[in-house]
Amino acid sequence: MPDQILYLYGGDRPWASDTWVTSDDRVRGGASQSYLTVETPQHARFHGHLDTTALGGAGFASQHSLGTLSLNLKDYEGIIVSIRGPDKADGKKYALTLKNEILPPRDDGREQSTVSWEAEFVAKKPGDVKLRWADFKPTYRGREKKDAGELHLGDIKRVGLMMRSFFGEQEGDFELHLFSISAFKHVPYETDSVDGDEKQHLKAPHGGSEESAGKEKWWKSLLCGLV
Repeated sequence: MPDQILYLYGGDRPWASDTWVTSDDRVRGGASQSYLTVETPQHARFHGHLDTTALGGAGFASQHSLGTLSLNLKDYEGIIVSIRGPDKADGKKYALTLKNEILPPRDDGREQSTVSWEAEFVAKKPGDVKLRWADFKPTYRGREKKDAGELHLGDIKRVGLMMRSFFGEQEGDFELHLFSISAFKHVPYETDSVDGDEKQHLKAPHGGSEESAGKEKWWKSLLCGLV
């Protein structure tokens, strides 16, 4: 069955560096640093350096969506991370993160910690990585939080990319080339039973050359927008 795609970043929602925010372990005394560099509107690069010495084996470097989103993804089955070349990716473990809750900043201006839902994947080679909702596990400051309840798919407030040490498993430079991040769901292959508007949404995410499929659904689901 083909996938129906809703682009969150890339595809018909061109990458823009000003819609992403840096959140590295420097806020806790670490020395890691990350960047989200937009190479073209259809290609972004999440890269930087993960340091584990300053925090005794721990460390993280991340980028996340700006402001507060209001994404309704409850009709979808998961997220596709579409990895671009070069021919061989860096082989490191990344996490795609989602949040339901964003609290006001603390008195010192730092962000308050809340539960993140993380799905891990290894960037072995270019291609599409499917992360189903069951792959997303609740964490709090990098550790599993078993009493977190459920991920509320109808109100996703933040999307992020993270490189972290997984408590000493990895460190050093990292680089992840991306075509897109999108939500997906399966639809019947017999597209004759689907109306014309729906047929336009049956797109493969890989390649970044898709038409404007999903644009109307994006604006209906993204009530607050990218600030």
